[in-house]
Amino acid sequence: MNILIASSEVVPFAKTGGLADVAGALPKAIYKLGGNKVAVILPNYRMIDAKKFGLELVKENIKIKFGTKESEARIFQTKIDGDIPVYFIDNPAYFDRDGLYQISGQDYPDNAERFAFFSAATLEACKILGFKADIIHCNDWQTALIPVFLKSLYRENGFFKNTATIFTVHNIGYQGNFPFEKLSFIQFPEEFYTYRGFEFYGNMNLLKGGLIFSEIINTVSRKYSEEIQTQEYGCGLEGVLKERSKDLYGILNGIDYEEWSPAKDKFIKYNFTKDNLKGKEKCKTELQKEFDLTPDNKAPVIGLITRIVAQKGLDLVKEVFESLMQMKMQFVLLGTGEPDLEKFFKNASEKYPGKAGIKIGFDNALAHRIEAGSDMFLMPSRYEPCGLNQIYSLKYGTVPIVRATGGLDDTIVDYEDDSEKGNGFKFAEACAKPMFQRIKTALKYYNSREWKKIVQKGMKADFSWGASAKRYLELYQLAVNKKRET
Repeated sequence: MNILIASSEVVPFAKTGGLADVAGALPKAIYKLGGNKVAVILPNYRMIDAKKFGLELVKENIKIKFGTKESEARIFQTKIDGDIPVYFIDNPAYFDRDGLYQISGQDYPDNAERFAFFSAATLEACKILGFKADIIHCNDWQTALIPVFLKSLYRENGFFKNTATIFTVHNIGYQGNFPFEKLSFIQFPEEFYTYRGFEFYGNMNLLKGGLIFSEIINTVSRKYSEEIQTQEYGCGLEGVLKERSKDLYGILNGIDYEEWSPAKDKFIKYNFTKDNLKGKEKCKTELQKEFDLTPDNKAPVIGLITRIVAQKGLDLVKEVFESLMQMKMQFVLLGTGEPDLEKFFKNASEKYPGKAGIKIGFDNALAHRIEAGSDMFLMPSRYEPCGLNQIYSLKYGTVPIVRATGGLDDTIVDYEDDSEKGNGFKFAEACAKPMFQRIKTALKYYNSREWKKIVQKGMKADFSWGASAKRYLELYQLAVNKKRET
């Protein structure tokens, strides 16, 4: 198959979140499986260093007409892993900006137009490059107009006669909701403006368009694919997802073990493996020093690397924090988020010196050191489409304590429920009390002979991209088959 992965952000070129990690890792995993041609396309943002990444101009003075508007674009190209082409849609008016989506915490007012242009330019680039895609893999609302365009403005275009789409929802909370006038210059067929199209409570919902008009839909874990069909997690789109449930799948994100492996991690001082954990003990000592914690190898360290927001359950941690500090344990937190929660945890670290360490901000190297040096990793999320830190933690012998939601539920097996497969601890309700009880249980096991068994069970797990890539290829084929039937 010819596969084009369209994304608004891709590692290592531009990133604000986990979408970029997926869009950067998946094409490499697909390419390694062989037999398919895969390419990637994204906007050419200001943050992308053309010299560093070796961008070369492919085509300039391209007229992109979408609706009554016409705009010029250029296409640049580089390659990753030597053979995978990555294309960049260049338009300074839309993409030569400080941020990808926002400035000073506020969305750009023309985001709908910016990513409508990117979607149209992606299809025009396919024609210019002669890339007849069997599959265009679209990601989140920023690329949701690609399947919409293919079913409307490009419906009679013979170049795309056999092009199918798969649409991946990374987080259904981000939907691309805009007033209709933001894209009034694009004349979609009348039925597209109804509730059967992307109309959503009087606005235009781009994500909804992607869900309706793509051949296949998927999200980033099996459990999350079920959750988003409910009123609690569907963010208003649960009805659409229920209607398309037969075309909805969940594929867990993989992780890059070249970057996240304690055996070769370049960000930690002492490397280690499941068969030799001495390096982990030394990493813990180093972490305690870095956070000014009392040196104590018998006091378990609970780590968190997260956005400090209620969605991630940090308000639950706040609720029981005083009780945690009365127990034999230590606490480290890295992240940014809601000012009130940030203030609480900064004050808490001052109130409990030697027991609690807080760093406000993001530091990739420190994130690796927290994974390596912590004994446990806490993720009390209210919802978590996939989650990656619990998977990193398993590899680093850092036992996860998680809420049973989304990808957290798919990846973590509670040790008390299944001592053979158990690799962590889970609680069901998004409440402080059950979370606290599970932390207490984990602390109890920390001082038992069973702890090493739990640690090593987690370190043996394989969540590499290879298995996920095979599953995506199966979905691509399903989408192609469905397109041929219509």
